[in-house]
Amino acid sequence: MTTATYDRFRGNLETYFDRTAAKAWEQLTSDAPVSGIRATVRAGRTEMRNTLLSWLPADMRGARLLDAGCGTGALAVEAAQRGAEVVAIDVAGSLVAIGRDRAPAGLNIDWRVGDMLDPALGTFDHVVAMDSLIHYKPTDIVAVVERLAGNTRGSIALTFAPRTPLLMVMLGMGRLFPRSDKSPAILPVRDAHLRTLIQAALPTARIGRDRRISASFYTSHALEIVTG
Repeated sequence: MTTATYDRFRGNLETYFDRTAAKAWEQLTSDAPVSGIRATVRAGRTEMRNTLLSWLPADMRGARLLDAGCGTGALAVEAAQRGAEVVAIDVAGSLVAIGRDRAPAGLNIDWRVGDMLDPALGTFDHVVAMDSLIHYKPTDIVAVVERLAGNTRGSIALTFAPRTPLLMVMLGMGRLFPRSDKSPAILPVRDAHLRTLIQAALPTARIGRDRRISASFYTSHALEIVTG
C-alpha cells in the first residue's frame, strides 16, 4: 500500500511531464543544443547515469532489471545492451514513448507506463531509480524502497536531492519567481536521516556505495542498497 502523499506527487509528476514538459525533456535528453543552464543539468544527469551504470555488472546476461522512473530510457538501453532483461517504467507516457522510439531494435526492453511499485512487474536482480524519488518525503522514499526490496534479489540504486546550503538557496530562488510551467517541487533530504530510516526499515540489507554529483544546476546523491 502506498501513502497518500506518494500517490499525490506521482499524479503531479504524470501531469507535469505529459502535459507541460514533454518537449523540453525530449530536447534535454537528446544531443540537441540547449541553454547554458540546461547544459549543466544534462551533464550532471549523464554523470549520474554513468555512475549508476558502473554499479551494475558489466555482463548482465540472465539478469532482470527494473528502471524505475525510466524517463526517455537511456539507462534502460545501456543495461539491455549489456544483456539484461529490462522493465522500463514511468508514470509519463510521453517520455516512455520517446524512449521506445529511440531504442535500437532487438533489445529486451519491456516499456511500461505506470507505477514502479506495481506487483505485476515481478521480481528483479537489480532496481535503479534515478531522480525519480527526488519529489518525495523521506518517509515516502523509504516506503518505496521497502516495497522494492521485497522483490529485489541483488541491489537497489536510487538518487535523492541532498539537503545542501547551495541547493536550498537555488530552490528558494525558484520559489520567488513562480512560473506556470514550473516542475513539481524537489524535496531535499538529509543524507544521514535517510540512511537511518532505510536501515531501520531494512535491517537485513546493507547500504553500499554512494556518490554525490553537483554540476551547477544539477545536484543529486546516489545511494546503493544491497538486498541480497
